[in-house]
Amino acid sequence: MYQSLYRFFIELTNGRMTSGALKRFADSKLSKPLIPSFVKVFKINKEESKEEIASFNTLHDLFTRTLKEGARQITEDASAVVSPVDGVFEDMGEINADKQIVVKDKIYSIEEMLGNSKALSKYLGGTYMVLYLSPSHYHRIHSPVTGTVNNRWVLGQKSYPVNRLGMKYGQAPLSKNYRNITEIQHQYGHLAVVKVGAMFINSIVITEEAKELEKGQEMAYFSFGSTVVLLFEKGTFEPLQDLQLPAEVRLGQTLGHIR
Repeated sequence: MYQSLYRFFIELTNGRMTSGALKRFADSKLSKPLIPSFVKVFKINKEESKEEIASFNTLHDLFTRTLKEGARQITEDASAVVSPVDGVFEDMGEINADKQIVVKDKIYSIEEMLGNSKALSKYLGGTYMVLYLSPSHYHRIHSPVTGTVNNRWVLGQKSYPVNRLGMKYGQAPLSKNYRNITEIQHQYGHLAVVKVGAMFINSIVITEEAKELEKGQEMAYFSFGSTVVLLFEKGTFEPLQDLQLPAEVRLGQTLGHIR
């Protein structure tokens, strides 16, 4: 029963009014009684949480929980690019010379996604990766590499669903939704971390504004599940060859290597 109820709630995120109401409910203490069943249904590992689950007063507290030190291992391999999130690695491919990517058979404009012609030119012919976070995932976003932040910028005003239905039927949510973008310069080039809002709510909270970032360092969090798109400069990244997509990934898991 609970599983069906939660799946129903998640599908409600396809509506403007219902997603806003769901967010307000998740932010309120009225949602606290649902926390134990949510944890059970989605098999959330209580032992990984830095805070006791019983101490959370809202579902929002659960969604944005922090992890105990050592709960995720970040490789010391300097060339490794790690997953910035727990989530589903949905898609990967080449950024076409015509400034487009194809995700789940839909065409997205990288030019529109970045909204920055100076940044755009670096990524043509490079690689993109799409990582989706459901409401059940750990919601904090970490740096996939060690490097220097070149630029941060925000685009878009509204956020449409990025769940499977939203990706299939929505109006290019990856390139039109509210987006918070961080461009990082590493030892071999540049990487753009595109944090995409969802659920008609601009639910991205930045937690680190330092100029220098270490691999695995927290950058931000989503109030609800959403999507991160990684864009790699041409000729600077070699993805792992044995990844079968879609695939569940965890923060710190190696996705490939910069070169």
